[in-house]
Amino acid sequence: MSDFLKHECGIAAVRLRKPLAYYYDRYGTCLWGLNKLFLLMEKQHNRGQDGTGIGCVKLDMPIGQPYVHRRRGIEKDALAQIFRKEIKSFSKMARKGIMDQNDPSSVKKNFDFGGEILLGHLRYGTSGEFDEGSCHPYLRRSNWPTRTLMVMGNFNMTNAAALNQVLIERGQHPVFGTDTQTVLEEIGYHLDEHHTDLYRQLRDAGVPGDQMPPKISEALDVARLVAESASAWDGGYTICGAVGNGDMFVMRDPRGIRPCHMLITDEVVAFASERVPLMTVFEAEVDQVKAVDPGSIITIKSDGTISDAVFAPPQKYTPCSFEKIYFSRGNDPQIYRERKAMGAALVSQVVASINGAFDKTVFSFIPNTAETAYHGLMDGLRLYRRQEVRASILKAVEEGNLTPDLVDDLILRNWPCGEKVAHKDIKLRTFISQEKGRDQLVSHVYDITYGVVKPGDYLVALDDSIVRGTTLKKSILKILARTKPSKIVVCSTAPQIRYPDCYGIDMSELGKFIAFQAAVALHRRAGRHALLDQVYEDCRAELQKPAAERTNRVCAIYDAFTDEEISAEISRMVYPEKIEWDGEVEVIFQSIENLRASIKGPSGDWYFTGNYPTAGGFSMVNAAYIRWHEGVSGRSYDLPL
Repeated sequence: MSDFLKHECGIAAVRLRKPLAYYYDRYGTCLWGLNKLFLLMEKQHNRGQDGTGIGCVKLDMPIGQPYVHRRRGIEKDALAQIFRKEIKSFSKMARKGIMDQNDPSSVKKNFDFGGEILLGHLRYGTSGEFDEGSCHPYLRRSNWPTRTLMVMGNFNMTNAAALNQVLIERGQHPVFGTDTQTVLEEIGYHLDEHHTDLYRQLRDAGVPGDQMPPKISEALDVARLVAESASAWDGGYTICGAVGNGDMFVMRDPRGIRPCHMLITDEVVAFASERVPLMTVFEAEVDQVKAVDPGSIITIKSDGTISDAVFAPPQKYTPCSFEKIYFSRGNDPQIYRERKAMGAALVSQVVASINGAFDKTVFSFIPNTAETAYHGLMDGLRLYRRQEVRASILKAVEEGNLTPDLVDDLILRNWPCGEKVAHKDIKLRTFISQEKGRDQLVSHVYDITYGVVKPGDYLVALDDSIVRGTTLKKSILKILARTKPSKIVVCSTAPQIRYPDCYGIDMSELGKFIAFQAAVALHRRAGRHALLDQVYEDCRAELQKPAAERTNRVCAIYDAFTDEEISAEISRMVYPEKIEWDGEVEVIFQSIENLRASIKGPSGDWYFTGNYPTAGGFSMVNAAYIRWHEGVSGRSYDLPL
């Protein structure tokens, strides 16, 4: 993705099903669980590099000994640093005789992460100031293990402001600026209420105080209290939590917007945002890893009992399609096939753009995430040419004029040519603050392979999506133009991104989308300023309705134009400035129909179509237009709607 997005955090969780001694005897280390957690996180490092956190809950710890531990960090390469520090601490305690690293009971007692429940989180900060305190997991401490709560997740709540207001009306003092705190306090509130009810029942029944903790722990209904907490949530989420007594839960939103996968073996129950890390880390087959069902909560009691309950009524399944297009690693077998299909689906548009001139076209991709789709595009182009060649040969045979020269012309001189033209210098940092100097640096984020594109050729470059168009204009097209092609065709495997997201991706400001800018420019050029003002008034009126009755009034901005008209305007807008090149630029986008055909099963596409899966989405998109029209920046769901 040339327009870098911060997005979609990653979770990893490991719940050991055997005592630590089992893993030491079988694998020669008491840190088997911690090692697996690190690997799960490392293989999902693509999902978050702004901050990292790990947590541990130990089962059946004697009174007086700590049972919950947490580490968080925002340093560069925080994931490796946190684990490196913990392993260093482990070795230091062993070296000084504080702990016997070959004695599982000694490790559990002395090493903070020598426990049975291990949680890990990779975070991208999507707004505001970002520091270590914003990293997951969040922790709510109590001197009652059954009231101590640790929570982390991959989520965004569209109604965080309203949820905070509920906390205020209860008399609480929420910390604004993060919906994670809201979720923690909401679950914590219901945990406190549930705990208090159990305590009073036992007290009134005459149960002695020292016998209450195990009875409360046994009776604690985590699934019920979390379901009560989630009743008002509007958003996309995968949330994982652990109670201090050793109860653990993982839940997924009712529409399956955010991903979550689970593996259960005799040794471990493990969760991750992506499927392949679980397969690789635990050497599992693809059919052993299951997706957590939307609207369900998996609970693991402290005694190891596993249950799967429904916490919300079934809703239309709308998993985020950007998981398939960009976010998830492409080594998942299904995602790999789907990304190739997205590339192949562009063939007819590409052939039309180059007028079928394969002999003077070089096909390439924008590194690195578009590479899989590029292979699909090349497969599709070769299939297209094979069909053309076959038809031509059959016709020549029928007419009796098949010659070696004709075969050479059909195949050897007119076959799709693929080259790696663009290279990304990942470590180049645009640290110069002055705009002119910064633009010069941005223009050199990419480099090219010289000599593979001849002057006058067509150059087709595949990208997985185009969001803002800034990098395309200031960097990619400038560097590609140095090859002196007669035309550069930039293809996006994703459709035009027209609407903001409010479920976890950092693309919430409507005015930053190149598709929106293009539509507005077309209206203004046609003198339709009144329509822009009318949509503003319509959006304001829409927000006066009950949340469940709101619709997307921003669609009117796009209704007057075809996809091709907006694409043509985008092509004009991203044309690089101040370069010695007079070639043509054309930007091609995937159609919604082809995207849906490429992805197996249902998918959410609200950022393309404006069809949001929750009421909060419709509220947010109208608010986003209002903020744009008023010249106000920032996320539209940070304010009450």
